Amino acid sequence: MRILALHRELEEYLKRRNLSAKFNKQKKLFEHNLFHPSLNVELLEPKHLRIFSFRIDKKYRAIFSYTNRDTVEVIDINNHYK
Repeated sequence: MRILALHRELEEYLKRRNLSAKFNKQKKLFEHNLFHPSLNVELLEPKHLRIFSFRIDKKYRAIFSYTNRDTVEVIDINNHYK
């Protein structure tokens, strides 16, 4: 599994919140084992849109969609509790 390069706005979001290192750690886990327990990958509602999330830390999630069978694009990073 491969994650495409982040858009500049998402990279800036991570930097402003000091999440870059955590994101990179979770990205490596994701690329090696999509089902690693610390990622907590979820299919979001409504399910027919096929949009997923994985955990960056307890507070933040990366929202992604598949671009093809083995590549995903992170489309948003947000505070899970807002």
